[in-house]
Formats: sequence, C-alpha cells, structure tokens
Amino acid sequence: MTRDRFFVGGAWVDPASSEVIEVINPATEEVLGTVPAGTSSDVDAAVAAARDAFDGWATTPMAERGAVLDRLHTALAARADDIARTVGLELGTPLKIAQAVQAGLPLAVLRGYADLAAGPVTEPAIGNSLVVREPVGVVGAITPWNYPLHQVVAKVAAALAAGCTVVLKPSELTPLVAYLLADAAVEAGVPDGVLNLVTGTGPVVGAAIAGHPGVDMVSFTGSTATGRAIAHAAADRIAKVALELGGKSANVILEGADVAKAVKTGVGNAFLNSGQTCTAWTRMLVHRSAYDDAVALAGQVAGAFTVGDPFDPATRLGPLVSAAQRDRVLGFIERADAKLVSPSVPVPDKGYFVAPAVFADVDPDSELAQEEIFGPVLSIIPFDDDDHAVRIANNSRYGLAGGVWGEPDRAMAVARRMRTGAVDVNGGRFNPLAPFGGYKQSGVGRELGSFGLEEFQQVKAIQR
Repeated sequence: MTRDRFFVGGAWVDPASSEVIEVINPATEEVLGTVPAGTSSDVDAAVAAARDAFDGWATTPMAERGAVLDRLHTALAARADDIARTVGLELGTPLKIAQAVQAGLPLAVLRGYADLAAGPVTEPAIGNSLVVREPVGVVGAITPWNYPLHQVVAKVAAALAAGCTVVLKPSELTPLVAYLLADAAVEAGVPDGVLNLVTGTGPVVGAAIAGHPGVDMVSFTGSTATGRAIAHAAADRIAKVALELGGKSANVILEGADVAKAVKTGVGNAFLNSGQTCTAWTRMLVHRSAYDDAVALAGQVAGAFTVGDPFDPATRLGPLVSAAQRDRVLGFIERADAKLVSPSVPVPDKGYFVAPAVFADVDPDSELAQEEIFGPVLSIIPFDDDDHAVRIANNSRYGLAGGVWGEPDRAMAVARRMRTGAVDVNGGRFNPLAPFGGYKQSGVGRELGSFGLEEFQQVKAIQR
C-alpha cells in the first residue's frame, strides 16, 4: 500500500526528499506501507498551486462547485469498500464499524455539502448594505488519525463548497486513506490546484502549513496541546484558525431514566473506535438511586466486548493506533485510584491492544476523570441531584459533547445547562448537518452543515 508521491496542482509529483514514513498495521505491528516525508519545500509548492487555483475556483458559481462535489461523492462512494479496508488496516477499526462510520460518515458529510452548494445563495440587505459571503482563501487542513477520512472530508468539502482551495496534511499514522480521496478527485475532475495533498509529520509539514504566509486559514483537529501551538503560529501572521480539540464528555443518567438502555448505549459510545473518539462519553454520571445497578451492568457490558483482529466479524474492539498510544492508556489504567469493575478480557499477544476497563467510585477531580485518555476506559461517578450532576459534568476544561437520559423535559433542562458543544438526549442520533465543535479547551469554531461552511467564508458589506 505504498504511495510515493504528493498530489499537487492536479498532478502526482515527486517529493523534495527521499525520506519516507512507515505506516504500521496496529493489529499486527507490521509495516503496511510507506508515504513520503514531506518538507517545507513541498508545502511551498502545494501552497503555490493552491494560490494559483484560488481566483478561478473562488469565482466559480457555487452551484458549479456543488456539481464538482457531487462528482467527487460519486467517485468516493465507488471506493467505499477500499476506504473501510484501508482504515481497518492502518487504524484497526473493526470492519463493520469501518464500513458504517469510517466510510459511511464522510460520504454523508460530502453528500450534504454537495447539496448545500447546489442550493440557492442568499445575500441579505440591511438598509443600504448588501451582505455577501466570500471564500477566506487558501486553507491549510491538518487532520487526525482517529477518523482519518471523516475529519478530512469535514474540512475539505466545506472549504471547497465555500470556494477555498486546500493544502491537506493527514496524520502520519493513518495517511493512506487520504490518497483514496485524491484518486477520487482526479476521477471527478476537481480543477487543478483546488485540492493538494502533502504527507509528513506535524513538526515539519504541519508547522510549515500553520506558519505559511500564503495560507489564509488553518483548520486543525487533534490534541489541545498541538492546537495551542498551531494557534500561536497562525496568530503571528493574524491568520484565521478553526480548532476541534479534545473532550472529556459526561453521560448523565438522571433519576428515573431507563438505566439499562442508558448504560448499554453509554458503554458502546465510550468504547467506539477503541475509545479513540474525541466525543466519547468517558464519564458516566449516575444518580445514586440507580448507581449500583449501573455499575454492575456497565462491567457486564464491557466484559462482553471481544478484542482482536479488526477483520474478524466477532471483534468489537480493535487495537489502539500505536504502541505509544497503547502504553499511554495502560499508564492511566495502572495509576487509577478507583474500583475496577470490568472483568478480565483476553487480548492478542501481538498488536497494540488494550482490554476494556470500567472504573467505579471515581473522584470527579482525579486524573481518570479529568484527562482525555483516548482508549477504552470508562469512569463512573455518582451524583445526588440534577444540580450536582451539572456541576460534575461541567467540571472539565473540555466541553465537546455529552449525553443526558431521563424524563424528556427534565433531560432537556439539564442538557441546556451543560457547557458543551453538543448533547444527545435519550440517545438522540448524531446529525452530520448540525454544527459540531466545542466550548472551552475543546476548540474554536464549528464544523459540518451550514455552520461548517461559514467557517471558510468572510463576510463583506457593500454599501449602495
């Protein structure tokens, strides 16, 4: 699965350096393939191509941009099986989940932006002013490894719909699936230079994009620490930044809620993608009246997760992305000062696997309840009443997502008080057209739907 070139200016071009990055299969610890290790010179070439293409793409009518995105969706949908398989290999997502989420979700997002761009463009009048929206310019998109195509499409599709051109740097841990998007762009006839792909490390390629004078906006998804560094680099040249960062989401189970449904759904949410999900409900807050039952059930549910080969239909929990991530998660588990209530689950001897861990009686101020672990680890915390639940839920430097279970009006009231960018009430489904983003250190800006489109636009007032 080796790829040896970059996609720049509508062509496959040789990298400036002969150095490569090995892509490791986390389930086998074997080298899956290699990609080029980009340099600042490669970024310069990609930014120049994006800049050259910008004026033509920006002035293309939005409906025509929508037609290009529609063709891109068709070309990418034809690669759905390859997408799921590639993500299964380079990330370790179980195949069934990879098909539904790692392939299905980005296709849904792309479909949404194609439709949005094809719709009517409104330019409201305010007194003697006409308010228009224009593309922000050249966008540097830096994406993470946990949802490697979805996070790419969430940025690229919105930016292209808005009339921006893009320089994309996918994670060096899971870069291969981004090449499938570039292949689809060629087939769909995306104009030269509108989408450019450069692989490499964050400290080299990511830093070059974030600090590049030719990049008008940086859109980043990843850790809060890296997001802070990118924001500093962009601030030095007053460039726009959108950041989707960490999370430590609370799943609140109120008195009188359907405890069985709330716990089963909550454990599944916390362990989705082996817990490598920024929105994961990693804190389960339960009213004391149902606490003991919830703890027992959560342990049973976790114990039923089969850990192993992502391509085995019985597998529900694949490996973590890397040895470093596995060791980091195991460190949290070993240091935990709480009661482990999940049974021992066998894991393969080879691969970066971690057995699911559920802890009860967790101190809300402890490391376990405060740090984003990014692995299959769940903390259960009791509360006394709704006010207490809200205080615990908001006791976090993050504010990305959450859940509430209970009588609908009461659950809605609690959801409104949670300082977080999204809340699911009684199992409400994820909506790829709704705004996605966080409060506090979970980020700045929003992705998805019309709100995501607006992130890549400037607002102009024309007086007449």
